[in-house]
Amino acid sequence: MTRHVRIRPLDPLQDAELIHPWVTHPKAAFWMMRDHRLQDVEREYMAIAANPHHDAFIGSVDGVPAFLMERYDPAKAELVGLYEPEPGDVGMHFLVAPVAPGDTPVHGFTRTVITAVMRELFADPATARVVVEPDVRNTAVHALNAAVGFVPEREIEKPEKTALLSFCTRAQFETAVGVSV
Repeated sequence: MTRHVRIRPLDPLQDAELIHPWVTHPKAAFWMMRDHRLQDVEREYMAIAANPHHDAFIGSVDGVPAFLMERYDPAKAELVGLYEPEPGDVGMHFLVAPVAPGDTPVHGFTRTVITAVMRELFADPATARVVVEPDVRNTAVHALNAAVGFVPEREIEKPEKTALLSFCTRAQFETAVGVSV
């Protein structure tokens, strides 16, 4: 079944109430916002909106808000001084909304989301490589990253975590998912 995915800019004041239960859910532990109040989430995303090197987006699947995506310039945010950035590098974070109690998880849904996120990033011809730095303990996201073409390079120490620095070129993504972007 083909799913319709739409990605739009996040509005911190309008969307904080929507994403607050996502980022504070136990399954979002690696998002590091478990104890955030609604106002904290608003503040966090207002800071992202004010940062010229970091953007946040809401993704909908079949018309239902379903994921959070962040795009950043790793030469100016998040990874400054932790690796040697190359022209065309784009940093990315994504978080899939938790399944509502009583709902049955949809097999392959998260892979659909990360594939859509990667297509969105590579839709910009200036994007040559996507950079991620998930927590080294987040084995589920490492498997998803590998499924769309990411190759781990090394562990890095960030102030908030030990991260697995990984890269995915356009060609690696296209080979992994079997499409051209």
